[in-house]
Amino acid sequence: MGSHEADIDFAFARPTTVRALLEALTPVGWSAEESPGHISYMVNGADDMYDWYDSAPDRLDAVLEELDATVNVPYTVALNVYHPQGGTGGMLMLHARRMQVSFVPTINRRHIPGAPKCTDLAWYLHALVPPLLRAGLKGYEARQVCY
Repeated sequence: MGSHEADIDFAFARPTTVRALLEALTPVGWSAEESPGHISYMVNGADDMYDWYDSAPDRLDAVLEELDATVNVPYTVALNVYHPQGGTGGMLMLHARRMQVSFVPTINRRHIPGAPKCTDLAWYLHALVPPLLRAGLKGYEARQVCY
């Protein structure tokens, strides 16, 4: 199987937070717990290093506070999210100023039946767009390269 790239870029009407997005996604099956007992998140601070950290689910509030801290607003932050029923997940990345958010399917990426080189972006859109609309989503752009 060849390499593939897929992502969805979301635009919000106003700045958002990781907590607000997770609160919108949790009722429809998404979780910050990407595997039992495991949360991972990233802060791209002033050193411009994409440092990933692991944490336990009982520290989720502290992780969200860190990601949403005012000091981190000028930087990109990310939280991996997982949809247990869908058996898939990915990286939810909030860019500086928090009006642009990207989702990259990286955990057990779903493929289009009969087209294994292509990601099933329709599944991700169906699972993400409705709850994010309630969180202030104003538009999105999905991109994919299958090769």
